Amino acid sequence: MKKILILSANPINTSQLRLNEEVREIQAGLERAKNRDKFEIISKLAVRTDDLRRALLDYEPHIVHFCGHGAGEQGLALENVLGEVQLVATESLARLFKLFRDNIECVLLNACYSDVQAEAIYQHIDCVVGMNRAIGDRAAIEFAVGFYDALGANRSYEDAFEFGCSAIDLESIPEFSTPVIRSRERSQPEVKQDEVVPIFAPEEPEGQVPLESAFYVERSPIEVDCYETILKPGALIRVKAPRQMGKTSLMSRILHHANQQGYLTASLNFQSADAEFLSNLDQFLQWFCATITYEINLPDKLENYWQGVLGSKNKCTNYFQRYLLAEINRPIVLGLDEVDEVFKYPTIAADFFGLLRAWHERSKNDPIWKNLRLVIVHSKEVYIPLNINQSPFNVGLPIELPDLNQAQVKDLALRHKLNWSDSQIAELMTLVDGHPYLVRVALYQIARGRITLPKLQQIAPTEEGPYSDHLRRHLLNLQQDGELLPAFKRVVAANEPVDVRNTDAFKLHSMGLVKLQGNKVKPSCDLYRQYFSDRLGVR
Repeated sequence: MKKILILSANPINTSQLRLNEEVREIQAGLERAKNRDKFEIISKLAVRTDDLRRALLDYEPHIVHFCGHGAGEQGLALENVLGEVQLVATESLARLFKLFRDNIECVLLNACYSDVQAEAIYQHIDCVVGMNRAIGDRAAIEFAVGFYDALGANRSYEDAFEFGCSAIDLESIPEFSTPVIRSRERSQPEVKQDEVVPIFAPEEPEGQVPLESAFYVERSPIEVDCYETILKPGALIRVKAPRQMGKTSLMSRILHHANQQGYLTASLNFQSADAEFLSNLDQFLQWFCATITYEINLPDKLENYWQGVLGSKNKCTNYFQRYLLAEINRPIVLGLDEVDEVFKYPTIAADFFGLLRAWHERSKNDPIWKNLRLVIVHSKEVYIPLNINQSPFNVGLPIELPDLNQAQVKDLALRHKLNWSDSQIAELMTLVDGHPYLVRVALYQIARGRITLPKLQQIAPTEEGPYSDHLRRHLLNLQQDGELLPAFKRVVAANEPVDVRNTDAFKLHSMGLVKLQGNKVKPSCDLYRQYFSDRLGVR
């Protein structure tokens, strides 16, 4: 008989999960299984560190199932004596499971971002399942039900994993690629023992990465921080990075996470605003209100609130407070993408961003405004004059998306079915330095057999290469700025980081063309140095 030890923890200072439902569904599924006599379920709730150790010693389980919260690199969330979060480090978990490697056959970590712990535990346990990103309650429960239904039908752990993923997919939940399995009993002979098997077909890298995509790489702890912050009253998150770094993809995942918690969400891309709305503050705020109203499927009532002698900002505030927020009566998250478009209109920008800051300040004391959460996404530095007390760009959670590191690029290569050596990963990073879009273009082209890594290195900085459109866009932007172009020529020509004007440095950094090193800058990657040296006639 196989013993299944289910451990659950939902500390009081974390978002509440449907853990009891998950445990109940697992038990119900195994009770109706044709091989139900082969399994014994032991369930432990509100688990603390001592409970974990003692349960493993007392019950000697074959399968260990954890459901609750994960925090990526920071560990799994158990409870302390007060019922609050106590994070257990990844190394500590791996060391503990090493002591039970002769008995435990499978560990299932049904918690957000638990793939970090799964990888560590896999050093000692032959089959481990973790989650490579956040997973919602519905998806977690469906996966568990599918997994144990298959085990109850006498299927292998590997098959059970596939049934779990399929259960998520059949419910049209876009998280079927979130669970990840590591197993030493895979049947593919070409796969090495400790290799995570990539099961995804290459996906063309363009625009935002879909929610269901297997090619979105999390940059821990950014996602964890965003998901935790957006659940706080009056939250404001500022996401800044150059173009094609994954800002919109991150925003869509923040909104999805909020939606999974029962929040209402709406996204607005300011590039969709017609020029006529950006020439007048009153028209702009009416467009803003109408767009949000449409996004959340409420009737347009602008005429009722856009009357009288009050100014446009007061009318907009009243529309939100007395209509939208009152009608919704639950948290709503607004994703404001491409707000750079508003920077082009300084008068409107100052009033609009001042309004967002005022709403954020009201959320600290006014219950109805606590329900409004904001995610503001932009590429450029904010050079428009904003009073420090009227700017939303110096409050809330600041997120600046970094390049992918070597481990993340290697993981992405594996997802493209490329079992590259560390030296091959290093060669690619020398060329594009972990830029998410540039890395994905390279891996996609190579995985499809359209090019080899040596050939890519040869043609990447030319018009023949796969980056030609990306590079030409940067070249055109530089040529349109009479002051920025000479500054960048100096950067490209130098073999060491150089000092340029502060404004030029930050503009080039906002474009993603340079990296800051103290007060100096250097080209972001070898691709840019080679291409612009040639195109700008720098030798």
